[in-house]
Parts: sequence; C-alpha cells; structure tokens
Amino acid sequence: MNIDSIKNGYVIDHIKAGRGMQVYNQLRLNELDCQVAIITNAKSQKSGKKDIIKIDKDIPIDLDVLGFIDHNITVNVVKDDTIIDKRKLSLPEKIVNVAKCNNPRCITSIEKDLDHIFILTDKENEVYRCRYCEMSLKKK
Repeated sequence: MNIDSIKNGYVIDHIKAGRGMQVYNQLRLNELDCQVAIITNAKSQKSGKKDIIKIDKDIPIDLDVLGFIDHNITVNVVKDDTIIDKRKLSLPEKIVNVAKCNNPRCITSIEKDLDHIFILTDKENEVYRCRYCEMSLKKK
C-alpha cells in the first residue's frame, strides 16, 4: 500500500481501531477539497491496531471533538513535510453540538436551534451530562 506523505496539514494518529470513520464524519472531512487518507486497522505496538487519518490541508480542527471521541488520539501538525507540533488530547470539560440529548423532555428536543451542550461530570468513567436537563451521556 502506498499513501503519499503530506506537505501541509495533519496526521491524526492513535485513533482507536474502528473509530476512524466517526472522526471523519464528525470533522466533516468529506466537505474538504483536498486529499484525505483513512487508514484502518494499522499495526500499533501500543494497542495492537489503530486508525490513522491524513489531511493534506491546513484547516481548523476541533480538538474537543477529537478528545470526546477518543482522548488518546495524537494530532501531528505538518508544515513543509515536517512535523512541527504534536498535540496530545484530553477529555474536554464541555462539548457543544457533538452529541445530542436523548431525553425527549429536554428543551433541546423542542428548541431545534438550541446548542446541545454537555458538561464532563465524571472524568474517570467518562460521563457527560446535558446542561439543560442533566441527562447523562456515557461514552462508549
């Protein structure tokens, strides 16, 4: 398999195997007019298998979205064929419009233009709660 290196952009590495498409969809990478490579089930010494995404364009990336999906992800920033920065992620304290509240009585079910906001309430168990109704959202 031959995947070109990227000149300017990002390498999103150490994505838990099977979550690469979730990252792709959440970041709306399908809307980009550039090369995007998704590598699934790549060999990893640390975890056995991992997914990797290469983006050949310098775009804004929402690190909170990535941290929510998988806080073990590493984002490598590439400039002129060289990694200039390596960003480690953590669970974000707050996520906005990344997940939807499943409570049918929540105000977000009625007010369609209202942001879906979740606050991290239990870091150890990765539990978020809806800002409006307190419904819990446990990460899978």
